[in-house]
Amino acid sequence: MTGLDVFDSTIHKTNAWLNEIMAELNSTDRHFAYHTLRAVLQVLRDRLTVEEAVQLGAQLPMLIRGVYYEGWSPTGKPLKWNKSEFLGCIRDSFRNATTVHDPERMVRAVFGILSRHVSEGEVKNVKGILPKTLRELWPESSPAT
Repeated sequence: MTGLDVFDSTIHKTNAWLNEIMAELNSTDRHFAYHTLRAVLQVLRDRLTVEEAVQLGAQLPMLIRGVYYEGWSPTGKPLKWNKSEFLGCIRDSFRNATTVHDPERMVRAVFGILSRHVSEGEVKNVKGILPKTLRELWPESSPAT
């Protein structure tokens, strides 16, 4: 690896998250898993208050945190998207893909990963900001690891 524990650790964690997404979506395409993670995290980030977006970002592995914040402008946030608009943003990020993907399934996969790897309190805070129709996309329980 890189020889620096901090980098090796974040690469390992990022690969584990991508593997979980691939397993959840029955895919072997790492690029698709990365694009899914990136799209969902960035759309979620823009739906949160600035304070909550930062609190969630603080719990992400360093490499994923960089993807999460990439291109972020906190001005005018949160964007008050409903479920249809939220999923539409995910769908739009795949508009050049040759395969049609189910954005709700992708969101559920990433929300599941967040539930397993982010503290239960933070997941509760994030869910509390979202409208009921988006909260329903999270798994029932949220045991952090």
